[in-house]
Amino acid sequence: MTQPTPDAHPHGILFVLSGPSGVGKDTVLRRALPKLGRIRTSISVTTRAPRPREAFGVDYFFVTRDEFLAMQAKGDLLEHALVHDNFYGTPRGWLLEQLQQGIDVVLAIDVQGALQVRRLYPEAVLIFLAPPSWDELTRRLRGRATEDEATMQRRLENARQELSRVDEYNYLIVNDNLHEATERLRAIVLAERSRPCRQEHRLQGT
Repeated sequence: MTQPTPDAHPHGILFVLSGPSGVGKDTVLRRALPKLGRIRTSISVTTRAPRPREAFGVDYFFVTRDEFLAMQAKGDLLEHALVHDNFYGTPRGWLLEQLQQGIDVVLAIDVQGALQVRRLYPEAVLIFLAPPSWDELTRRLRGRATEDEATMQRRLENARQELSRVDEYNYLIVNDNLHEATERLRAIVLAERSRPCRQEHRLQGT
């Protein structure tokens, strides 16, 4: 009997992590994923300009609006959304290739995109990362000092709308302690990998 490699499954699991801007999605992912084996974050396509220290193909695939719309028209995006006046989307081909190889993938995307993914891929596991309070979220956003007041107000309004959709997710993590939030995310991934439907290949004979 050929033994599967640790943490490998015949088909990878798609996780979707959402939460308001400033809640700490990227930080929690960077801390949690190195301990979880065969799992990767998906790189989104976006029309927004790079921030300082962001790199093409590492943080995002930065494209023009026309390039994005062409990808959308060809069906090259699993999901797409207009957020803060910029388009974001998930490359379909790369994502499906990873899952077919038994690699788990995490999409860190907004609520619009997450609910699109659920409709197209019902097996996806949706996780919402929430701030400990509204005041703390506002403090974190203003602490960035990278946007004007009009953009800040749009982000706060979008955050209110996103927080109202928490009940549509499978899991909720409140990021009031970075270590605990990281461990909760790890626990969710490990629990989903342990579901009987994902372990059938381990129980079968030769």
